Amino acid sequence: MSDTPGSSDERPVEVVELRVHGVSGAGPEHVLDRPNVYQVAGDSSGGFYRPRTGYPDTTGSGGVLLEAYRWRDLPSGRAVRTLSLVFLLPFMLGNLAIWMHPSGAGLAAATVKALCRLLALTLTAVYVIAVAGVTLDLIAWKCMGSPRCLTGRNWLSWLGERPPGLRLAVLALVPVAAVALVWRLSSRPGWTYASFRGPATTSGQHQLTAVSQWDTAPLVSRLRAIHVAAAFATLDAALLAARSAGGRASVATTALLVLTAAVLAACVVLVCVHPLLDRATPAPRVDRNLRRLRTAACLLTAAVVVVVVAEPGPWAAGTGLPWYGEIVTLLFATQTVLLVVLGAAVLWARPRVPGGPRLRALGTPVIMAVAAGAGVAYSAELVYRVADLLDRGAPTSARLATSPPLAYKWAIFAFFVGVTVAAVAGVVTALASGPARRRAAADIVTRDHPDAPVEAAGRLREVEKVIARARFTERMTPLVLTYAALAGLGLATSTLGLARWYPGDVIDRWAPIPADLVNFGIGLGSYVIAAAIVGLVLGGLFAYRTPEFRRYVGVLWDLGTFWPRAAHPFAPPCYAERAVPELSRRISYLTGQGQTVLLAGHSHGSILLAATVLQLPPEVCARVALLTSGSPLSRLYARWFPAYVNADVLHEIGERVGWRWINLWRDTDAIGGWVFSPNRPGGPPPADGPAGSVDWRLRDPRGLVAPPSDTVPPPIVRHLPGATDPRHNEAVRELADRLRDLGPGPPTG
Repeated sequence: MSDTPGSSDERPVEVVELRVHGVSGAGPEHVLDRPNVYQVAGDSSGGFYRPRTGYPDTTGSGGVLLEAYRWRDLPSGRAVRTLSLVFLLPFMLGNLAIWMHPSGAGLAAATVKALCRLLALTLTAVYVIAVAGVTLDLIAWKCMGSPRCLTGRNWLSWLGERPPGLRLAVLALVPVAAVALVWRLSSRPGWTYASFRGPATTSGQHQLTAVSQWDTAPLVSRLRAIHVAAAFATLDAALLAARSAGGRASVATTALLVLTAAVLAACVVLVCVHPLLDRATPAPRVDRNLRRLRTAACLLTAAVVVVVVAEPGPWAAGTGLPWYGEIVTLLFATQTVLLVVLGAAVLWARPRVPGGPRLRALGTPVIMAVAAGAGVAYSAELVYRVADLLDRGAPTSARLATSPPLAYKWAIFAFFVGVTVAAVAGVVTALASGPARRRAAADIVTRDHPDAPVEAAGRLREVEKVIARARFTERMTPLVLTYAALAGLGLATSTLGLARWYPGDVIDRWAPIPADLVNFGIGLGSYVIAAAIVGLVLGGLFAYRTPEFRRYVGVLWDLGTFWPRAAHPFAPPCYAERAVPELSRRISYLTGQGQTVLLAGHSHGSILLAATVLQLPPEVCARVALLTSGSPLSRLYARWFPAYVNADVLHEIGERVGWRWINLWRDTDAIGGWVFSPNRPGGPPPADGPAGSVDWRLRDPRGLVAPPSDTVPPPIVRHLPGATDPRHNEAVRELADRLRDLGPGPPTG
């Protein structure tokens, strides 16, 4: 679409206020606060809208021309894609962790990246081994080998009388289909991001400009080939280990084992070779060889299935698929070792981070531990739900022939302990920090409302509670650290399954906790995982269908899919690869028409605009101003992504727009905050230089009692957009005046 010009007698508007919404995903009518809008550029997924001409009040404060960028369907879109985000959550978290690495380069940074990609590779292996545990271990081996389990189950009994090799070969098709599913999801056709990408800028690589500045398609394609090869090799290892159990390995089985080990070793080495994977320029030889590796792994799986079916000789006896439990335990132990090494590597690199709190830059090992814990929890729950079905209602902790491996029992018990301890720690932290937060809130309210009337006492207490709750955001980091440490410890305890130690027996022996209570915790933990998964599914559906609900659950999706896929190729695609270049092109077009542009971003929209400003050419930045509100730039992003959002990056943003930047923030906001300095009465002095005038603190609420023209007091805005707030309009007018002082620019197109 193209813009519809107004009539020739209209005075041209020289300032365009381009509004970008946050995670709430509001429609353009709500963003513009105008009931009649039309689309001027983009499509149904991401588009630019303006008030429809011919209606009154089509301009904003200070006579600016209003325009909105709607991007809410880029990270979510259809319900099917929203649900896929739930099931791909471990992959998304694993990909998110690699972007949280400390600042700096060299051996330490390369080591952190390599460890992140190795852990991402283990997430794929956990996914495959869980599906194999259901189909090969529980169904093909345990249930089909038990007449009691097969009784009354015609959907299984047709294969139950067949040899073990045939049962395993037939049901191995399910893990193959599971690999094909994530393969398809990660490579499905979507937007051609290259059509949105603009020219490269001169900003440094280790900044927010890394988002959408370089083409990630080659990297994702290379990682995908490696992960698919590793997935098939993991399945091959489970089948060949069972076939060779008891010293019955033939020459063909041994040869396939060697080839499988070679494929896995090649995958491990390749994910660590960053220059080979990260090059954005075409590398036909490299890509061709990686595709050959993937094809070889697929053919190797076909050969393994044939050998499993056709090779004569008895199979090793046992209640479970031979060596399956040991493979699961080894995989969990490998993740534990990699997490420990990753934490040490981050601590090694962290001194290069200038200043900041002690917990800064620990996001990589923390979120990676959460990703590993989520992957293990998903896998354990899948195995246990199927085991419950096969056990005909017997307790999940019972020692039955169809029970899952002990490693999964320990994993679920560790999850239950981790969630319980983290919840208790959260309550303790809330109670312990409550007095300090309430005192700080009371001081803020007293300064904001020194002459509050007596009848406003209840309203004062309400505002104090809101501010105190909002300040709990800074207390969340220790809780995440606690859960991450327990998740890593839970992975380590899975090794106890090798000694055939049951959680109830061990805990009962070394702690005054009855074994029955431990078994109850395992069962409860399993249902907690199921409830969490169901909650995420319902949250994804409601987030898709209910924009208001999206404000609460959309933060996770929009944060996770904002960053390109650099660690795990099965993570959801990055919407910023379209949104940022699209914004850049639109802004360049508007300034090329002789107009100036006031960029107004709320919440996560301010992150998109910050990345956009860093990619705009200097001549475009010279005609741009920036208005952010509810922005998590410093409060969240600078804390968790120190290599990409830090003081240097924030100052560069200010310098690029000539310090025509105003950031609006409120003490009642639990997500957004100040960028450079709070500028709060009685607080620390403002930042030096022009950065000191960027942050405008908004008193919230504006009043405690109802004004004469209203029947209720002004609302507590918290994190909601405030485009109708008079103080927001004042900021728009000031920035618009600064832009008009620049004078008209010559049209270039």
